[in-house]
Amino acid sequence: MHLMEQIKAKAKKNLQTVVLPESYDERMLFAAQKIVEQGLAKIILLGNPAEVSATAQAKGVNLAGVEILDPTASPKLNAYVDELVELRKSKGLSKEDATKLLTDKDNLYYAGMMVRMGDAGGEVAGATGTTGNVLKAAFQTVGTAPGIKTVSSFFLMVTQNPDFGENGILLFADCAVNPNPDAQALAEIAVATARNCTSFLDVPARVAMLSFSTKGSAAHADIDKVLKALEIAKGIDPALQIDGELQADAALLPKVGEKKAPGSTVAGKANVLIFPDLDAGNIAYKLVERVAGAEAIGPVIQGLAKPVNDLSRGCSVDDIVNVAAITAVQAQG
Repeated sequence: MHLMEQIKAKAKKNLQTVVLPESYDERMLFAAQKIVEQGLAKIILLGNPAEVSATAQAKGVNLAGVEILDPTASPKLNAYVDELVELRKSKGLSKEDATKLLTDKDNLYYAGMMVRMGDAGGEVAGATGTTGNVLKAAFQTVGTAPGIKTVSSFFLMVTQNPDFGENGILLFADCAVNPNPDAQALAEIAVATARNCTSFLDVPARVAMLSFSTKGSAAHADIDKVLKALEIAKGIDPALQIDGELQADAALLPKVGEKKAPGSTVAGKANVLIFPDLDAGNIAYKLVERVAGAEAIGPVIQGLAKPVNDLSRGCSVDDIVNVAAITAVQAQG
């Protein structure tokens, strides 16, 4: 079974609620119909019910089973306002400004508060809103996971070689968010990605902290950062299988791993690759995708207390459906 089909099957087993704030984009309406028809999640669309229903009817979209919620008329609006004011009191957010954020037409803050307050398990946005706006609203409402201050991303890379990773599947991070993470951030990225590896693949993570050096074969400040991140990650999760610094071949190829890092439980068997910066991660995933013919599923946002995922503004309806399924699986965890 293809990985995306496995993810969808997992989503169906424990149905979660996913909120789609951008109901004014017709792709979201078509996606909502597909998600409900496929039984992947319960869907809440944010917007004016009359307007959303009229658009759906005009486009031939069947929204049976989809909840349409108007933030401006919600009985929970005042409670959300109070909570947001409390969250942002150190920044001096007023009740008036909180109300404006929560009733803004992009609905990102209201969706974020729904997730925070448990009225939705996760959120999918970005078909219209920019990545910056989606993540800013999520950071200020949902917040980060306990022990994690870094919001990052990962890709599920489905390669054509079953000898790599977990039957050909690897997680790459961070490839989309943090340009130059320090040691603390790099450690948090490693821990968050390891947790997602277990969540999505149902196997223990084997995390390789990548570098241009393996076990002291070179000396440089960039290597020192990776080594420091390794120790911090072990402190966050002492049970984590993690090793570094490792070159990519030492992380992926058993014979090279045995030679360069003898005794390592990760070298040659890694299913999670943590790149030292965004340059390396972004270049690597695109090369593996384009040159090696791998499928790149993502980016999937991680590090938040509850799942919020960002779409490309050029996304298709099927892209939204897939990300909603991914978000639903994250919400299960």
